[in-house]
Amino acid sequence: MTPTHNEPLFNQIRFIMVEPSHPGNVGAAARAIKTMGFNQLCLVNPKLPTIITHEQAIAMASGATDVLENTRIFDSLEQALAPVSLAFALTSRPRYIGPPAKTIRESAHLSAEHVQTHTSAQIAIVLGTERTGLENSDINQCQYVCYIPANPEYSSLNVAQALQLAAWELRYALLEIQDQQLELRTPGKQVDADLPATQDHIHAFLEHWEQALIEVDFLDPQHPKKLQLRMQQLFTRSQLTQAEVAMLRGVCTAMIKTARKIA
Repeated sequence: MTPTHNEPLFNQIRFIMVEPSHPGNVGAAARAIKTMGFNQLCLVNPKLPTIITHEQAIAMASGATDVLENTRIFDSLEQALAPVSLAFALTSRPRYIGPPAKTIRESAHLSAEHVQTHTSAQIAIVLGTERTGLENSDINQCQYVCYIPANPEYSSLNVAQALQLAAWELRYALLEIQDQQLELRTPGKQVDADLPATQDHIHAFLEHWEQALIEVDFLDPQHPKKLQLRMQQLFTRSQLTQAEVAMLRGVCTAMIKTARKIA
């Protein structure tokens, strides 16, 4: 079976462009993902408020205007990632600091396994600007860095080209799962007992965790150093379930109550 953009598995993957400035790139991105059967395009703080209706965007979309029209715009990456449980920061090369790095093919297979197992899970591929790429603060909100192993002597890909390659690898990975006739879950039914925690869950937990550490005098809010960043990286990388987050927040509540009793 050749999936269309209405296939449930394909609807679980979103492509997020952070601070896009060129309308043509946004239109080309819409065309790229529709060609591969996807339909979720998200923009974070675009330079032009009307970027999705710009004539260059419409021209470069080349018939993918439905994807453009349904593109969601967010003020921050945190908002765009709120329902996402597995996010990949697409960079030009692997990094040695921050989330673990995988090739785009490895990332695609990991994504396919994740959406096959978790009915309501959302996957995100996050791309930065052509000029500066993604900021470290953006990358640290993702579980993995993924990269395209292009020619090391000339690895020049624009944002739309990189997105096209990522969309193809994801499509191929999803088709491969179906071709192998692995057991697919019924839409609307969760295979395992614990749903994966979304970025929204992780963010709320980190705020609770920070409050608990302050209450027990482990963290000085005026001089947090790198502790908060390392905690964010740790818990984002761990891919916690919702049940595990609830358990950890229970620990936070107990820490806060105990500290206040002693005080």
